[in-house]
Amino acid sequence: MKEKERLSDVTWKKWGPYVSNREWGLVREDYSADGDAWNYTNHDIAEAKTYRWGEEGICGICDDLQKLVFSFGFWNKKDKMVKERFFGLTNGQGNHGEDVKEYFYYLDSTPTHSYMKMLYKYPQNAFPYEDLIKTNTTRTKEETEYELIDTGIFDQNEYFDLFIEYAKESPSDILVKLTIINKSENEAPLVILPTVWFRNTWNWGYDEYKPQMSSDDANVINVHHKDLEIRNIYAKESEKVLFCDNETHNERLYQCPSRSRFKKDGINDFVMNGNSQAINPKDFGTKASFFINENFKPKETKTFEFRISDKSLKKPFKDFDDIFTSRQNEADEFYAEIQNGIKTDDEKLVQRQAFAGMLWNKMFYHYNVEKWLKGDPTELSPPKSREKIRNYEWKHLNNEHIISMPDKWEYPWYATWDLAFHTISFSLIDPDFAKHQLKLFLFEWYMHPNGQLPAYEWNFSDVNPPVHAWAVFRVFKIDEYLKDKPDLEFLESAFQKLLMNFTWWVNKKDNNGNNIFEGGFLGLDNIGIFDRNAKLPNGEHLEQSDGTSWMAMFALNMMRIALELALYNNVYEEMAMKFFEHFLSIANSLDNMGDECFSLWDEEDEFFYDALASSDGNHMYLKLRTIVGLIPMFAVEVIDDEMIEKLPNFKKRMNWVLENKPELAALVSHWEVKGEDSKHLLSLLRGHRLKRLLSRMLDPNQFLSEFGVRALSKEYEKNSFNLHLNGTDYTVKYTPAESDSGLFGGNSNWRGPIWFPVNFLIIESLQRFFFYYSPDFLVEYPTGSGNYSSLDQIADGLSKRLSKLFLKDENGNRPFNGQYPKFQNDPDFRDYILFYEYFHGDNGRGVGASHQTGWTGLIAKILMPRFSKKEIAESETEMPEDAK
Repeated sequence: MKEKERLSDVTWKKWGPYVSNREWGLVREDYSADGDAWNYTNHDIAEAKTYRWGEEGICGICDDLQKLVFSFGFWNKKDKMVKERFFGLTNGQGNHGEDVKEYFYYLDSTPTHSYMKMLYKYPQNAFPYEDLIKTNTTRTKEETEYELIDTGIFDQNEYFDLFIEYAKESPSDILVKLTIINKSENEAPLVILPTVWFRNTWNWGYDEYKPQMSSDDANVINVHHKDLEIRNIYAKESEKVLFCDNETHNERLYQCPSRSRFKKDGINDFVMNGNSQAINPKDFGTKASFFINENFKPKETKTFEFRISDKSLKKPFKDFDDIFTSRQNEADEFYAEIQNGIKTDDEKLVQRQAFAGMLWNKMFYHYNVEKWLKGDPTELSPPKSREKIRNYEWKHLNNEHIISMPDKWEYPWYATWDLAFHTISFSLIDPDFAKHQLKLFLFEWYMHPNGQLPAYEWNFSDVNPPVHAWAVFRVFKIDEYLKDKPDLEFLESAFQKLLMNFTWWVNKKDNNGNNIFEGGFLGLDNIGIFDRNAKLPNGEHLEQSDGTSWMAMFALNMMRIALELALYNNVYEEMAMKFFEHFLSIANSLDNMGDECFSLWDEEDEFFYDALASSDGNHMYLKLRTIVGLIPMFAVEVIDDEMIEKLPNFKKRMNWVLENKPELAALVSHWEVKGEDSKHLLSLLRGHRLKRLLSRMLDPNQFLSEFGVRALSKEYEKNSFNLHLNGTDYTVKYTPAESDSGLFGGNSNWRGPIWFPVNFLIIESLQRFFFYYSPDFLVEYPTGSGNYSSLDQIADGLSKRLSKLFLKDENGNRPFNGQYPKFQNDPDFRDYILFYEYFHGDNGRGVGASHQTGWTGLIAKILMPRFSKKEIAESETEMPEDAK
């Protein structure tokens, strides 16, 4: 298979969709005195400002060090600016935070990007920039967001469908096809600007080498760069080539002289205003565009062809169609094998677009914190206030890699716990990339010297749930299954670095040294009664049910990795023992805190809660039923008796603990009681507690939605939760979609919606419990129905609920599309999938970032077929339990 062969050759990944959808408004581009990143660079000045750390574009591609970028610009002759970047609102402009206000869809990509396809819907009338800003600014948090479709700009189908495709003839010979369809009944003009430019690396005082482009042919741009293979960029049809420089237009932005006569916005100025003085008449520069001025008849389709090549070709388009056909067929062949066993075409469509979104959201990420803090040699010295600005404690951090982003517009920076979930889906199509992503964050130029993993660029010191070890082992097992060989070097090297991270958690997040862990918001933003990062006035602190449970999960993950390594090197048996006992200690503390032996499990309510610990050692439950109380389910591990017999030292120590510390062993599901097929279970939950948690989780009046498990019980919809603490009244109510408060960010909401990462871990945990318990362990599902199901059936049922968000229902609607008939019924919209950040807890409408294929891309894994034990036994090709 061609694509599989290419995966073994890293040069095929040299070029890819590594260009951001937004570089403005980012921390790394913020050189302000006060850290006001959103306003230091914004959408309107982006046209004229040269960036320091990266580039943005529409459907852009670049090399893996982003030296050269290719992207598209368009102008409908009515907009106030050339459309070179996607528009959206800043955090302050949106009534629910930042939000892209465009419609574009990632439709296909192979892992090596040998073939890629996306769609952008560009309006033919003036883009409603001011209307979107003004209307959203005046809306309250109780109102929905004002979207582009709400402006009416698509009502008469007066827009272009812009299909952009890439196909590689070889690693550095890339064909580009632009297919434009006028969807309107009217004639419509369009200026097309295929644009190429060098990222500015010469202005900052480290390397003065300045590459150039030139042209003596309207259809060819010549590239001159000492380190790049690319030599020519061809257009099949072009009126002329326009040149300027990738240099800031200082006169326009800062009222001071520019470094170049021909600035970054020179091509735009020429196209829109006819200013011939803005482009270089000598036809060279560091930025260039083919100029194509077209008129489209009603419903007309036109195709435009380009080629980015390391070759000098006399007939660059002679074999164009044949190459495209080959790459498309190879992509189909690759995914046909991946999707073997998926029953419906609709499921295949959703999964393939999920994979496409994952692959298109890879991005060149560059950020050197020390240089950012100090400023560059050729720039003005930064003000004193920047010495202690955000991230100043991360001076070691120096990132310059291709990294999987959550969403290249809303979150064009990595989030470490998001990325752990990304790698699960990636491992199905490119396990080497998944492994590399996980290893990156354990390198010394990512991980802090104290062992902390960087959270995200707005605050690297924030704390994400420690899921890295879980992802490492999951990816390891999937990789082993796909390649029929364990990558022990990957597993061992990751384990060594994860030891440092585990130690950081123990040293920094165990407030009283009692194995009860804090973590602040832990990625769950506004899930608490108040900001869980805040310091309380009377010395109180939170004992977090989720923080402690995440650490119990971390300990079990580390134990399981150590057991795997011990099969090859018995030194690791000692590490397995350490984490076995550490897990028992955490379990003990969860039930026996302080002199009062306080437990985070409330026997009266039979649920886990956060607790408020006062300075005198007393505790008070914060009896708010959130998904925090379900997270103890995630700390579960099942070990085969066969493995235990291979590790005599671990078995001996395990038996010693059981005999000499029975009070610890009694706290968890009984290790000595073998389950089905002689398996051992380690979990924070005994059978009774598991059933009691599930009785709430599977209750439609509490956590269970038609589309998954809600983040907050629906019981607070009519009766809000109220707390009076330290003279302040706190109220929490069920809000199934957009946040109605500004707590921890205006676009954050864990008070009702459905989130993929925790739902995925719930499903996996239920599958692990089922692996231990027999099918006779039954739970009422849904609660109150009188119907009983096994844990595996419940896991499968939750998977189906999550899948329903995207799949067509009996009326042909896809719930994520929400209330818009055009999205649901129009054949030019209804089969294009957006993978939202989270989903409405009652109707499944997509909410938040609209291209967060990152962790919502887990739907690709969920849609993979599962098999019964009988089917697995009868087939040698199915995935083993550890790799599922």
